[in-house]
Amino acid sequence: MGNLKKNLKRLTGTAVAVILCITSLLQVPVRADELKVYARAALLMDASNGRILYEENGYEKLPMASTTKIMTCILALEYIKEHETTVWEEPVEVSEHAASMPKVKLGMQKGDRFLLEDLLYSLMLESHNDTAVAIAEYIDGSAEAFAQRMNEKARSLGCQDTNFITPNGLDAEADGKIHETTAADLAAIASYALRNEEFRKIIGTRAYTFPELSGRRTFQVYNKDRFLDLMDGAIGIKTGFTGKAGYCFVGALERDGKTLVSVVLGSGWPPHKNWKWEDTEILMEYGLSHYTEQCILQTYTYQPLPVENGISGQAAIRPESGDREKELTMLLSDDDDVKVTRQYPKKLEAPVAEGTCIGYEKYFVNGQLWRSYKILTAESVDLRTYSYCLRQIFMLYF
Repeated sequence: MGNLKKNLKRLTGTAVAVILCITSLLQVPVRADELKVYARAALLMDASNGRILYEENGYEKLPMASTTKIMTCILALEYIKEHETTVWEEPVEVSEHAASMPKVKLGMQKGDRFLLEDLLYSLMLESHNDTAVAIAEYIDGSAEAFAQRMNEKARSLGCQDTNFITPNGLDAEADGKIHETTAADLAAIASYALRNEEFRKIIGTRAYTFPELSGRRTFQVYNKDRFLDLMDGAIGIKTGFTGKAGYCFVGALERDGKTLVSVVLGSGWPPHKNWKWEDTEILMEYGLSHYTEQCILQTYTYQPLPVENGISGQAAIRPESGDREKELTMLLSDDDDVKVTRQYPKKLEAPVAEGTCIGYEKYFVNGQLWRSYKILTAESVDLRTYSYCLRQIFMLYF
Protein backbone atom coordinates (compact mmCIF):
# COMPACT_ATOMS: atom_id res chain seq x y z
CA MET A 1 0.00 0.00 0.00
CA GLY A 2 2.87 2.34 0.88
CA ASN A 3 4.58 1.58 -2.46
CA LEU A 4 1.32 2.25 -4.31
CA LYS A 5 1.04 5.69 -2.67
CA LYS A 6 4.65 6.47 -3.58
CA ASN A 7 4.08 5.42 -7.21
CA LEU A 8 0.91 7.48 -7.43
CA LYS A 9 2.79 10.47 -6.01
CA ARG A 10 5.55 9.99 -8.55
CA LEU A 11 3.07 9.70 -11.42
CA THR A 12 1.19 12.80 -10.25
CA GLY A 13 4.43 14.78 -10.09
CA THR A 14 5.41 13.60 -13.57
CA ALA A 15 1.99 14.52 -14.96
CA VAL A 16 2.20 18.01 -13.46
CA ALA A 17 5.69 18.44 -14.92
CA VAL A 18 4.47 17.36 -18.36
CA ILE A 19 1.50 19.76 -18.16
CA LEU A 20 3.80 22.63 -17.14
CA CYS A 21 6.17 21.78 -19.96
CA ILE A 22 3.35 21.73 -22.53
CA THR A 23 1.98 25.00 -21.14
CA SER A 24 5.36 26.69 -21.42
CA LEU A 25 5.68 25.49 -25.01
CA LEU A 26 2.28 26.91 -25.83
CA GLN A 27 3.28 30.26 -24.34
CA VAL A 28 6.40 30.71 -26.49
CA PRO A 29 5.82 34.02 -28.35
CA VAL A 30 5.11 33.57 -32.03
CA ARG A 31 7.59 35.18 -34.43
CA ALA A 32 6.43 37.86 -36.85
CA ASP A 33 7.13 35.62 -39.84
CA GLU A 34 4.99 32.89 -38.27
CA LEU A 35 1.80 34.96 -37.94
CA LYS A 36 -1.07 33.58 -40.01
CA VAL A 37 -4.06 35.81 -40.67
CA TYR A 38 -6.95 35.67 -43.11
CA ALA A 39 -6.89 39.36 -44.01
CA ARG A 40 -5.59 40.72 -47.31
CA ALA A 41 -3.81 43.38 -45.27
CA ALA A 42 -2.98 43.33 -41.56
CA LEU A 43 -1.05 45.74 -39.38
CA LEU A 44 -0.24 46.38 -35.72
CA MET A 45 0.84 49.83 -34.51
CA ASP A 46 2.08 51.30 -31.26
CA ALA A 47 -0.52 54.07 -30.93
CA SER A 48 1.68 56.12 -28.62
CA ASN A 49 4.19 56.93 -31.33
CA GLY A 50 2.96 55.48 -34.62
CA ARG A 51 5.63 52.80 -34.89
CA ILE A 52 4.54 49.78 -36.93
CA LEU A 53 5.17 46.57 -35.01
CA TYR A 54 3.89 44.17 -37.66
CA GLU A 55 2.50 44.45 -41.16
CA GLU A 56 1.48 42.21 -43.99
CA ASN A 57 0.57 44.14 -47.14
CA GLY A 58 0.24 47.13 -44.83
CA TYR A 59 0.92 49.62 -47.64
CA GLU A 60 -1.41 48.10 -50.23
CA LYS A 61 -4.31 50.37 -51.21
CA LEU A 62 -7.64 48.67 -50.46
CA PRO A 63 -11.28 49.64 -49.82
CA MET A 64 -11.98 50.15 -46.11
CA ALA A 65 -15.80 50.13 -45.84
CA SER A 66 -17.24 51.65 -42.64
CA THR A 67 -13.88 52.01 -40.91
CA THR A 68 -14.13 55.29 -42.88
CA LYS A 69 -16.41 56.53 -40.11
CA ILE A 70 -13.44 56.89 -37.75
CA MET A 71 -12.40 59.94 -39.77
CA THR A 72 -16.00 61.17 -40.05
CA CYS A 73 -16.36 60.98 -36.27
CA ILE A 74 -13.11 62.69 -35.32
CA LEU A 75 -13.77 65.54 -37.77
CA ALA A 76 -17.26 66.00 -36.32
CA LEU A 77 -15.83 66.08 -32.79
CA GLU A 78 -13.30 68.70 -33.80
CA TYR A 79 -16.07 70.68 -35.49
CA ILE A 80 -18.11 70.57 -32.27
CA LYS A 81 -15.14 71.88 -30.32
CA GLU A 82 -14.59 74.74 -32.79
CA HIS A 83 -18.29 75.68 -32.92
CA GLU A 84 -19.43 74.77 -29.42
CA THR A 85 -21.50 77.94 -29.10
CA THR A 86 -23.60 77.19 -32.19
CA VAL A 87 -23.94 73.41 -32.55
CA TRP A 88 -26.44 73.27 -29.70
CA GLU A 89 -28.59 75.99 -31.28
CA GLU A 90 -28.38 74.71 -34.87
CA PRO A 91 -29.36 71.03 -35.03
CA VAL A 92 -28.71 68.69 -37.94
CA GLU A 93 -31.61 68.71 -40.39
CA VAL A 94 -31.88 65.58 -42.51
CA SER A 95 -31.97 65.95 -46.30
CA GLU A 96 -33.73 63.67 -48.74
CA HIS A 97 -30.31 62.53 -49.96
CA ALA A 98 -29.15 61.53 -46.48
CA ALA A 99 -32.43 59.72 -45.75
CA SER A 100 -32.07 57.72 -48.98
CA MET A 101 -28.85 55.97 -47.96
CA PRO A 102 -28.90 52.15 -48.02
CA LYS A 103 -28.71 49.92 -44.99
CA VAL A 104 -27.27 49.83 -42.43
CA LYS A 105 -29.25 52.97 -41.51
CA LEU A 106 -30.88 54.74 -38.58
CA GLY A 107 -34.09 55.25 -40.54
CA MET A 108 -34.01 59.03 -40.74
CA GLN A 109 -36.71 60.88 -42.61
CA LYS A 110 -36.37 64.09 -44.57
CA GLY A 111 -36.79 67.03 -42.20
CA ASP A 112 -35.86 65.14 -39.03
CA ARG A 113 -33.70 67.18 -36.65
CA PHE A 114 -30.99 65.87 -34.33
CA LEU A 115 -28.17 67.14 -32.16
CA LEU A 116 -24.83 66.52 -33.86
CA GLU A 117 -23.35 64.89 -30.75
CA ASP A 118 -26.21 62.37 -30.56
CA LEU A 119 -25.64 61.30 -34.15
CA LEU A 120 -22.04 60.33 -33.40
CA TYR A 121 -23.33 57.41 -31.32
CA SER A 122 -25.49 56.28 -34.23
CA LEU A 123 -22.44 56.62 -36.49
CA MET A 124 -19.97 54.63 -34.39
CA LEU A 125 -22.10 52.14 -32.44
CA GLU A 126 -24.30 50.87 -35.26
CA SER A 127 -22.49 52.30 -38.30
CA HIS A 128 -25.52 54.03 -39.84
CA ASN A 129 -24.90 55.21 -43.39
CA ASP A 130 -27.65 57.84 -43.41
CA THR A 131 -26.21 59.35 -40.24
CA ALA A 132 -22.77 59.73 -41.84
CA VAL A 133 -24.18 61.69 -44.78
CA ALA A 134 -26.35 63.88 -42.52
CA ILE A 135 -23.24 64.77 -40.48
CA ALA A 136 -21.22 65.54 -43.60
CA GLU A 137 -23.94 67.77 -45.05
CA TYR A 138 -24.34 69.61 -41.75
CA ILE A 139 -20.63 70.42 -41.50
CA ASP A 140 -19.75 71.20 -45.13
CA GLY A 141 -23.02 71.42 -47.07
CA SER A 142 -22.46 68.24 -49.07
CA ALA A 143 -20.85 64.82 -48.77
CA GLU A 144 -18.45 65.77 -51.57
CA ALA A 145 -17.21 68.88 -49.74
CA PHE A 146 -16.86 66.89 -46.52
CA ALA A 147 -14.80 64.25 -48.36
CA GLN A 148 -12.42 67.03 -49.32
CA ARG A 149 -12.09 67.91 -45.63
CA MET A 150 -11.44 64.24 -44.86
CA ASN A 151 -8.65 64.06 -47.44
CA GLU A 152 -7.06 67.26 -46.20
CA LYS A 153 -7.04 65.88 -42.66
CA ALA A 154 -5.55 62.61 -43.88
CA ARG A 155 -2.70 64.49 -45.60
CA SER A 156 -2.04 66.52 -42.45
CA LEU A 157 -1.59 63.22 -40.58
CA GLY A 158 0.89 61.98 -43.18
CA CYS A 159 -1.59 59.60 -44.82
CA GLN A 160 -0.65 59.97 -48.48
CA ASP A 161 -2.24 56.74 -49.75
CA THR A 162 -5.80 57.41 -48.58
CA ASN A 163 -8.62 58.68 -50.79
CA PHE A 164 -11.99 59.44 -49.21
CA ILE A 165 -15.02 59.82 -51.50
CA THR A 166 -17.89 59.12 -49.09
CA PRO A 167 -18.32 59.83 -45.35
CA ASN A 168 -19.81 56.38 -44.73
CA GLY A 169 -17.37 54.11 -46.57
CA LEU A 170 -19.73 52.74 -49.23
CA ASP A 171 -17.82 51.62 -52.32
CA ALA A 172 -17.44 54.60 -54.63
CA GLU A 173 -15.41 55.95 -57.52
CA ALA A 174 -14.75 59.54 -58.61
CA ASP A 175 -12.25 61.16 -60.97
CA GLY A 176 -10.76 57.78 -61.80
CA LYS A 177 -10.02 56.97 -58.14
CA ILE A 178 -11.80 54.67 -55.71
CA HIS A 179 -12.57 55.05 -52.00
CA GLU A 180 -9.49 53.41 -50.47
CA THR A 181 -6.72 53.49 -47.89
CA THR A 182 -3.88 51.35 -46.57
CA ALA A 183 -3.71 49.52 -43.27
CA ALA A 184 -0.80 51.79 -42.30
CA ASP A 185 -2.76 54.99 -43.02
CA LEU A 186 -5.87 53.72 -41.28
CA ALA A 187 -3.88 52.80 -38.16
CA ALA A 188 -2.39 56.30 -38.10
CA ILE A 189 -5.87 57.86 -38.37
CA ALA A 190 -7.17 55.62 -35.57
CA SER A 191 -4.18 56.40 -33.35
CA TYR A 192 -4.85 60.10 -33.84
CA ALA A 193 -8.54 59.66 -33.00
CA LEU A 194 -7.71 57.82 -29.77
CA ARG A 195 -6.09 60.98 -28.40
CA ASN A 196 -9.56 62.51 -28.24
CA GLU A 197 -11.31 61.59 -24.98
CA GLU A 198 -14.79 62.15 -26.44
CA PHE A 199 -13.97 59.71 -29.24
CA ARG A 200 -12.93 57.12 -26.66
CA LYS A 201 -16.10 57.71 -24.69
CA ILE A 202 -18.28 57.13 -27.77
CA ILE A 203 -16.62 53.92 -28.95
CA GLY A 204 -16.74 52.49 -25.42
CA THR A 205 -20.45 53.20 -24.90
CA ARG A 206 -22.60 50.05 -24.87
CA ALA A 207 -25.99 51.66 -25.51
CA TYR A 208 -27.24 55.18 -26.13
CA THR A 209 -30.70 56.73 -26.36
CA PHE A 210 -31.48 60.02 -28.09
CA PRO A 211 -34.53 61.82 -29.48
CA GLU A 212 -35.48 63.28 -32.81
CA LEU A 213 -35.89 66.88 -31.68
CA SER A 214 -39.54 67.24 -32.67
CA GLY A 215 -40.26 64.66 -30.00
CA ARG A 216 -42.02 62.30 -32.40
CA ARG A 217 -39.46 59.51 -32.12
CA THR A 218 -36.74 58.24 -29.81
CA PHE A 219 -33.85 56.06 -30.95
CA GLN A 220 -31.73 53.58 -29.06
CA VAL A 221 -28.46 52.32 -30.52
CA TYR A 222 -26.28 49.45 -29.30
CA ASN A 223 -22.57 48.86 -29.70
CA LYS A 224 -21.97 46.08 -32.26
CA ASP A 225 -18.24 45.80 -31.54
CA ARG A 226 -17.64 42.23 -30.29
CA PHE A 227 -13.99 42.96 -29.68
CA LEU A 228 -14.92 44.86 -26.51
CA ASP A 229 -15.68 41.50 -24.88
CA LEU A 230 -12.96 39.40 -26.52
CA MET A 231 -9.85 40.68 -24.75
CA ASP A 232 -8.99 42.40 -21.49
CA GLY A 233 -8.23 46.04 -22.15
CA ALA A 234 -10.10 46.20 -25.48
CA ILE A 235 -11.40 49.71 -26.34
CA GLY A 236 -12.99 49.37 -29.76
CA ILE A 237 -12.87 50.83 -32.52
CA LYS A 238 -14.82 50.16 -35.78
CA THR A 239 -16.06 47.38 -38.00
CA GLY A 240 -16.79 47.57 -41.72
CA PHE A 241 -18.07 45.55 -44.66
CA THR A 242 -18.83 46.11 -48.33
CA GLY A 243 -18.77 43.77 -51.29
CA LYS A 244 -15.42 45.12 -52.45
CA ALA A 245 -13.81 45.63 -49.04
CA GLY A 246 -14.83 42.39 -47.37
CA TYR A 247 -14.88 42.30 -43.58
CA CYS A 248 -12.69 44.97 -42.00
CA PHE A 249 -11.90 45.96 -38.44
CA VAL A 250 -9.83 48.57 -36.66
CA GLY A 251 -9.22 47.63 -33.04
CA ALA A 252 -7.51 49.20 -30.05
CA LEU A 253 -6.33 47.72 -26.78
CA GLU A 254 -4.66 49.10 -23.66
CA ARG A 255 -2.84 46.74 -21.33
CA ASP A 256 0.43 46.66 -19.39
CA GLY A 257 1.20 50.24 -20.36
CA LYS A 258 0.82 49.49 -24.07
CA THR A 259 -1.70 51.06 -26.44
CA LEU A 260 -2.00 48.93 -29.57
CA VAL A 261 -3.99 49.60 -32.73
CA SER A 262 -4.69 46.78 -35.18
CA VAL A 263 -6.10 46.94 -38.70
CA VAL A 264 -7.40 44.09 -40.84
CA LEU A 265 -8.75 44.76 -44.33
CA GLY A 266 -10.41 42.11 -46.49
CA SER A 267 -10.58 39.60 -43.64
CA GLY A 268 -12.88 37.27 -45.53
CA TRP A 269 -16.30 37.56 -47.13
CA PRO A 270 -19.63 35.94 -46.14
CA PRO A 271 -20.03 33.59 -44.38
CA HIS A 272 -16.68 34.28 -42.66
CA LYS A 273 -17.69 37.30 -40.59
CA ASN A 274 -15.75 36.07 -37.55
CA TRP A 275 -12.36 35.93 -39.25
CA LYS A 276 -11.75 39.61 -38.47
CA TRP A 277 -12.04 38.88 -34.75
CA GLU A 278 -9.61 35.95 -35.00
CA ASP A 279 -7.14 38.07 -36.97
CA THR A 280 -7.39 40.90 -34.45
CA GLU A 281 -6.76 38.62 -31.48
CA ILE A 282 -3.71 37.15 -33.21
CA LEU A 283 -2.27 40.61 -33.85
CA MET A 284 -2.96 41.87 -30.34
CA GLU A 285 -1.57 38.75 -28.65
CA TYR A 286 1.56 39.10 -30.77
CA GLY A 287 2.01 42.70 -29.63
CA LEU A 288 1.40 41.86 -25.97
CA SER A 289 3.75 38.88 -25.84
CA HIS A 290 6.48 40.07 -28.18
CA TYR A 291 7.06 43.68 -27.12
CA THR A 292 8.13 45.39 -23.91
CA GLU A 293 8.56 49.09 -23.15
CA GLN A 294 12.21 50.10 -23.21
CA CYS A 295 14.18 53.35 -23.29
CA ILE A 296 16.84 53.41 -26.01
CA LEU A 297 18.45 56.67 -24.85
CA GLN A 298 22.21 56.28 -24.66
CA THR A 299 24.07 58.50 -22.23
CA TYR A 300 27.08 60.12 -23.83
CA THR A 301 29.43 62.83 -22.60
CA TYR A 302 30.38 65.28 -25.32
CA GLN A 303 33.92 66.56 -24.92
CA PRO A 304 34.77 70.18 -25.81
CA LEU A 305 36.04 70.72 -29.35
CA PRO A 306 39.20 72.64 -30.20
CA VAL A 307 38.55 76.04 -31.81
CA GLU A 308 40.99 77.44 -34.35
CA ASN A 309 41.73 81.17 -34.32
CA GLY A 310 39.51 81.73 -31.30
CA ILE A 311 40.16 83.73 -28.16
CA SER A 312 39.50 80.48 -26.36
CA GLY A 313 41.09 77.26 -27.48
CA GLN A 314 37.97 75.14 -27.15
CA ALA A 315 34.17 75.23 -27.02
CA ALA A 316 31.73 73.01 -25.13
CA ILE A 317 29.06 71.17 -27.13
CA ARG A 318 25.81 69.46 -26.14
CA PRO A 319 22.77 67.68 -27.62
CA GLU A 320 19.63 69.78 -28.03
CA SER A 321 17.38 69.93 -24.98
CA GLY A 322 13.99 68.25 -24.72
CA ASP A 323 12.34 65.22 -23.17
CA ARG A 324 14.53 62.73 -25.00
CA GLU A 325 13.89 59.98 -22.46
CA LYS A 326 10.16 60.12 -23.19
CA GLU A 327 10.67 60.36 -26.95
CA LEU A 328 13.05 57.40 -26.93
CA THR A 329 10.88 55.12 -24.77
CA MET A 330 9.15 52.66 -27.06
CA LEU A 331 7.95 49.09 -27.51
CA LEU A 332 10.79 46.80 -28.58
CA SER A 333 11.14 43.10 -29.21
CA ASP A 334 14.23 40.91 -28.85
CA ASP A 335 14.56 40.99 -32.63
CA ASP A 336 14.78 44.79 -32.88
CA ASP A 337 18.18 46.30 -33.61
CA VAL A 338 18.95 49.77 -32.21
CA LYS A 339 21.92 51.84 -33.38
CA VAL A 340 23.04 55.36 -32.53
CA THR A 341 25.28 57.55 -34.69
CA ARG A 342 26.87 60.89 -33.79
CA GLN A 343 28.19 63.04 -36.59
CA TYR A 344 30.00 66.31 -35.91
CA PRO A 345 33.36 67.90 -36.81
CA LYS A 346 36.56 67.24 -34.88
CA LYS A 347 37.28 70.97 -34.59
CA LEU A 348 35.59 74.34 -35.01
CA GLU A 349 36.62 77.60 -36.64
CA ALA A 350 36.11 80.90 -34.82
CA PRO A 351 33.91 82.81 -34.48
CA VAL A 352 31.55 80.33 -32.82
CA ALA A 353 28.03 81.39 -31.76
CA GLU A 354 26.32 79.61 -28.87
CA GLY A 355 23.50 77.36 -30.05
CA THR A 356 24.96 76.73 -33.53
CA CYS A 357 24.04 73.31 -34.97
CA ILE A 358 27.24 71.44 -35.81
CA GLY A 359 25.93 67.89 -36.25
CA TYR A 360 23.33 65.28 -35.36
CA GLU A 361 22.82 62.43 -32.92
CA LYS A 362 20.59 59.86 -34.67
CA TYR A 363 18.73 56.82 -33.36
CA PHE A 364 17.95 54.00 -35.79
CA VAL A 365 15.61 51.04 -35.21
CA ASN A 366 16.06 48.16 -37.63
CA GLY A 367 17.95 50.44 -40.00
CA GLN A 368 15.24 53.12 -40.11
CA LEU A 369 15.74 56.57 -38.66
CA TRP A 370 13.57 56.96 -35.55
CA ARG A 371 14.70 60.22 -33.97
CA SER A 372 17.33 62.83 -34.81
CA TYR A 373 18.71 65.43 -32.37
CA LYS A 374 20.87 68.43 -33.14
CA ILE A 375 24.33 68.71 -31.62
CA LEU A 376 24.82 72.34 -30.59
CA THR A 377 27.61 74.58 -29.39
CA ALA A 378 27.12 75.35 -25.70
CA GLU A 379 29.11 78.60 -25.65
CA SER A 380 30.38 81.38 -27.89
CA VAL A 381 34.00 81.86 -28.90
CA ASP A 382 35.04 85.14 -30.55
CA LEU A 383 37.58 85.36 -33.36
CA ARG A 384 41.14 86.15 -32.28
CA THR A 385 41.82 89.33 -34.28
CA TYR A 386 44.89 91.60 -34.55
CA SER A 387 43.18 94.28 -32.46
CA TYR A 388 42.25 91.69 -29.81
CA CYS A 389 45.90 90.61 -29.59
CA LEU A 390 47.06 94.23 -29.21
CA ARG A 391 44.55 94.74 -26.37
CA GLN A 392 45.81 91.65 -24.60
CA ILE A 393 49.44 92.83 -24.87
CA PHE A 394 48.49 96.27 -23.59
CA MET A 395 46.62 94.78 -20.63
CA LEU A 396 49.55 92.47 -19.88
CA TYR A 397 52.28 95.11 -19.83
CA PHE A 398 50.49 98.34 -19.06
